[in-house]
Amino acid sequence: MAASPSDTQREFDLEPTDNARLANLCGPLDENLRLLETRLGVEVRRRGDSFRILGERAAEAEETLRELFRLAKQAEVTPEHVHLALQDLEARPAQDARAPSSAPVDEHLVRVYRGAIRARGAHQREYLAQIRARDLTFGIGPAGTGKTYLAVACAVEALQTERIRRVVLVRPAVEAGERLGFLPGDLTQKVDPYLRPMYDALYEMIGFDRVARLIERNVIEVAPLAFMRGRSLNDAFIILDEAQNTTVEQMKMFLTRIGFGSKAVVTGDVTQTDLPAGKLSGLRHVVDVLNGIEEVAFTFFDAKDVVRHPLVQRIVQAYEARGGAT
Repeated sequence: MAASPSDTQREFDLEPTDNARLANLCGPLDENLRLLETRLGVEVRRRGDSFRILGERAAEAEETLRELFRLAKQAEVTPEHVHLALQDLEARPAQDARAPSSAPVDEHLVRVYRGAIRARGAHQREYLAQIRARDLTFGIGPAGTGKTYLAVACAVEALQTERIRRVVLVRPAVEAGERLGFLPGDLTQKVDPYLRPMYDALYEMIGFDRVARLIERNVIEVAPLAFMRGRSLNDAFIILDEAQNTTVEQMKMFLTRIGFGSKAVVTGDVTQTDLPAGKLSGLRHVVDVLNGIEEVAFTFFDAKDVVRHPLVQRIVQAYEARGGAT
């Protein structure tokens, strides 16, 4: 690699030379390079496998391109990959922004049937470490920060390594500010719409057919919160999603379902409560009740942790600036 002495200009080659891999890196009509230029405020010039980057953040752009070039060997590089790589870069402490993370890569990976899922940013890495170390973990923050997705990934990993015998996915069946009226079908069909986000995550990580078989064998159970009363769940990985829509009584009921050999993760966003006006959210209440108990972990996400489309991050920030929404 040949690099100029200036931090505002970097020159380097991406090796080994592989035209198909370079085309994958750059994207159709170089759309991945254009996104990199826009996000970092740099100019990227390329001739074959030789790159020249101009701008105040040239070193960061070089690091991102090298990381994406490694990815291009085994997967299609999309604008989403560019966005996530840049988010990882920006989430590091300023003094480490130009140096690769020193933590072992495996600590940040969750291995599932269909590959590996990486925890991105400091809060996701903290969240992953807490899920693995504690029996009860809370992930609290805005939509799009990966709270539920990473929890489901950890549940799938624990199931396939036989650390638990089953996965129980729970959600309060509260309508999101709408009145849906009568829903046709049997009980499963009535509650499925509320649980669809967790189904989607399972399908992506395990595959549709395998999920169907595991649900049929009751290895994976997806149920509304009301069905948890009176149960004791042993050797299970239990996830309560959208926990901001639980009442104080429901939250207490859920937390007392945890049995021997089980692990529980509770996720939610206290700014998006769909409970009736004047009803205290069980998630907001439990932070005060359980905070300080050593065996219980809390991770609080913010707008900077959003891993969806960059516009989602700006929307969350705009609402935070106006004092949130309830």
